[in-house]
Amino acid sequence: MRGWLAALALLTATPAVAENPVIPGWYADPEIRIFDGQYWIYPTMSAPTAETVLDTDFTPEQAAMRTNPEIWAPFLKQTFMDAFSSPDLVHWTKHDRVLSVENVSWAAYAVWAPSAIERNGRYYLFFGANDIKTDQQPGGIGLAVADRPEGPFRDALGHPLIGAIHNGAQPIDQMVFVDDDGRTYLFYGGWGHCNVVRLSDDLTQVVPFDDGETFKEITPEGYVEGAFMLKRRGLYYLMWSEGDWTTSEYRVAYAVSASPFGPFKREGLILQQDETIARGAGHHSVVNIPGTDDWVIAYHRRPLDETDGNHREVALDRLVFREDGHIEPVLMTNEGVTARPLD
Repeated sequence: MRGWLAALALLTATPAVAENPVIPGWYADPEIRIFDGQYWIYPTMSAPTAETVLDTDFTPEQAAMRTNPEIWAPFLKQTFMDAFSSPDLVHWTKHDRVLSVENVSWAAYAVWAPSAIERNGRYYLFFGANDIKTDQQPGGIGLAVADRPEGPFRDALGHPLIGAIHNGAQPIDQMVFVDDDGRTYLFYGGWGHCNVVRLSDDLTQVVPFDDGETFKEITPEGYVEGAFMLKRRGLYYLMWSEGDWTTSEYRVAYAVSASPFGPFKREGLILQQDETIARGAGHHSVVNIPGTDDWVIAYHRRPLDETDGNHREVALDRLVFREDGHIEPVLMTNEGVTARPLD
């Protein structure tokens, strides 16, 4: 009997693991944050079924936007976003449709790559919409606001925050970052160009930098899309995705600088496919476990038996810094991360 009890105690003492994929369904571009004592993941809906789109009540203006012949068919299905919350990185609760084009009059499709922040008790969600190719198309990077991290989020501006192409950067894949001095920046850009802008204190405007410039290009070597910024021990780590997102060559690289504006020199890859686990690993985000130097990377990847570019799943694994400040290559796993409850 005592042996059985000892074995039971050992089992109950073993930390739970998340297992990958960490949430069910096809999702991509996950941003992981901590709000109100919970971990939150805000992903792109990667391949919703046609049935989930039919109940969207498009306005005539939105319906007209959806007739663009250049739209890739799956993008027409991306009209909303879900979110997921967890107390420990292992047990996740789904929150349906935290943002929908029904609450954003100028958005009609290709709603993706969310980035969230809390400010003065409210929650702000930056997102891309309409996959614009020219300044004449309506769309770009929008801002929505809610009273709770699970939404519902509603358009905060009535128009895109960034609705034009600057420095050759398509206005997509935005990431909001708050520096130690309280200044708030938005890193963004597709088509191989990365920009940074400064945001007003209320987050509703792009304001000039101290030197008068508004859209700073900080593109490092190899950059394609999916900018992410973190700060550790006084250094700024700019991360991004390289390669074509529909292929197995999708991957994540990083650079380091003493300034959020660079210059950023490419240090190398930290995430790429593993032929025993998954392919197409990229478009990530990172969260620090409070009170520690432990970090978790959230990213999407494609199962080995899948060829559809939309079929991507969200995974969590450890991100490890070396003593010299460089980042170890991420070890992709099927087991995921162990439980890390928030106090």
